[in-house]
Amino acid sequence: MKAVATGLLVLALVVYAVAWWQERSGAAWAGFVRSAAEASMVGALADWFAVTALFRRPLGLPIPHTAIIPTRKDALGESLGDFVGENFLSEPVVRDKLRRAEIASRAGAWLQEPAHAERVTSELATAVRAAVQVLRDEDVQAVIEQAVVRRFFDRPWSPHLGRVLAQVLADGSHRGLVDLVCDRAYDWVRDNHEMFMRVVSDRAPSWSPRFFDSMVAERIYTEALSFAWAVRTDPDHQMRKAVDDFLVEFAADLQHDPATQERAEAVKRRVLENEEVGRLLSAAWATAKDLLLTAAEDPSSELRARVREGLRSLGRRLGAEPELRSKVDGWLEGAAAHLVTHYRAELTTLITDTVRRWDTAETSRKIELQVGRDLQFIRINGTVVGGIAGLAIYTVSHLLL
Repeated sequence: MKAVATGLLVLALVVYAVAWWQERSGAAWAGFVRSAAEASMVGALADWFAVTALFRRPLGLPIPHTAIIPTRKDALGESLGDFVGENFLSEPVVRDKLRRAEIASRAGAWLQEPAHAERVTSELATAVRAAVQVLRDEDVQAVIEQAVVRRFFDRPWSPHLGRVLAQVLADGSHRGLVDLVCDRAYDWVRDNHEMFMRVVSDRAPSWSPRFFDSMVAERIYTEALSFAWAVRTDPDHQMRKAVDDFLVEFAADLQHDPATQERAEAVKRRVLENEEVGRLLSAAWATAKDLLLTAAEDPSSELRARVREGLRSLGRRLGAEPELRSKVDGWLEGAAAHLVTHYRAELTTLITDTVRRWDTAETSRKIELQVGRDLQFIRINGTVVGGIAGLAIYTVSHLLL
């Protein structure tokens, strides 16, 4: 295209020379042609200067306001970033675009297809596998200790445990546990007759007759067994009421008594500082990690099947519930608006920093290659339009004179 534009300039020069020669010979038409060719050369040269001044200094001369792209590359990058930020990353533009896109409706229709739900599930499984494999076990354990265990350390348990225990006692939910303890206590007494006999015999004085020790031990065993049976079978037994009273008082102390609370917190600290707790957390993470990897790798696993069905269910709901679609679209609009409102400068910085890092000469060459063809048409048009304008001016001037 440069050759075509330059060829027209040369053609205008040749025509000018011929017309000038013919005009000196007295040809009447030569003046019209000479004026047209002269104006064509002026237009071609002017547009050549304008086009060349964008990318380099014409003829290497230090003419002001030339080589605009190389000398003002950074300023152009900043202007481009500002233009994109104001016209493409403004909140009204982004909201309007998202509103017209109807993303929730399209996503719902897309997720209802089994193949699409399977594709999303596979991508999620890949992401889960990558995340789990990247995480080091010791790092995960450290995070769990900081986020979970330390939170338990920092927050007092006693008031919460007291309130929970008080609620359990008020609802009578503890009675099943008390029944279980009573049943086990009775079974233990019933099955340990020999132990009762041996303990009493061992503790009896050396001078006490054997038969007397056996009678005492048998009596103690019978009374203990009767007492255990009474507590087991009588819901209103005094022992049960004593347990209830103790638990009620203990729940109140956990909530209001500083001494009880301090003892409970001390027990909590001893439990959480135990090395077994750390090993339990490590074992729990290792087990969870293996389960996640196995479920993520197996397309027929229960986890992936539930995820697929959940995605399809979400798609059906998005298609059938306008309220849900409106809510999801509102979330997306709000998130995008927050992003462009608070981080627009960072987003446009990507443009300005990228342009700033470009090599000056390489940038000028790339831009010229991209738009150079159209710029050469400017030179061609300048040549043609200049010739027409020159011919018109000469014709009007000739007619007026």
